[in-house]
Amino acid sequence: MTMDTNLVIAVIVILAIAAILVWLYSRRRDSDRLERRFGPEYQRAVDEMGDRDKAEAELKARQKRVEKLDIVPLSPADAQRFGQQWRTLQARFVDNPQGSLAEADRLVREVMERRGYPMGDFERRAADISVHHAGVVEHYRAAHDISELDRRGAVDTEGMRQAVIHYRELFAELLQVEPPRDEPRHRNPHDHHAMETQS
Repeated sequence: MTMDTNLVIAVIVILAIAAILVWLYSRRRDSDRLERRFGPEYQRAVDEMGDRDKAEAELKARQKRVEKLDIVPLSPADAQRFGQQWRTLQARFVDNPQGSLAEADRLVREVMERRGYPMGDFERRAADISVHHAGVVEHYRAAHDISELDRRGAVDTEGMRQAVIHYRELFAELLQVEPPRDEPRHRNPHDHHAMETQS
């Protein structure tokens, strides 16, 4: 080989290594971004699928799907109405815990639908919610699991109370209100403590 040939080969090898390093860096950055966005839901997806690449592909697919939805904040009137309904179900919990749990599930689904989330099966709803509300989707899953047990008569009053509290976490996040004109969007300043469930 001539010196020129050796130089060309060396340059090609260096460029190939550089390309691989850039690809690895880009992939790591994408993974970090997804992990920050989805929090515990990221690891849940990895555990369920048993493969990081498949899990990340699923999370990216969720984002693309939800980006196509028309997710909107609530009007002030709707937020006030839903908030009042929640306070009413809380007040009834002591006398009718099972009915309050069923109402909490119904109310959360109604707010989701009003915001623009499609009402598919539970796993699809949870996946959609995880895109914008990753911090509370585990509460939604926990509440749903308890509700399923309740349908089989396997939950006591304390379990029902915990389920309503889990539903409350998502409900509070969903009460995002449409801002006044010419003002940026903001989360509804709903008093979180006012949503404490009665024991």
